[in-house]
Amino acid sequence: MDRNELPEQMTAEDIKSFLNIGRIQTYELIKNGKIPTVKAGRRIFISKKTFLDWFDGPDS
Repeated sequence: MDRNELPEQMTAEDIKSFLNIGRIQTYELIKNGKIPTVKAGRRIFISKKTFLDWFDGPDS
């Protein structure tokens, strides 16, 4: 998945596909607060901008 293909409101599945990591690794990043998220009930959402800021790091 290319960064231009990412939806504005991402899910854990989108992150999993983009980072090419497993489901468990994805949820560990979320659970440990490594990736900022918003919860709506049981669903987890991640802003595309917030995710890409995290992904690119502070030096980008």
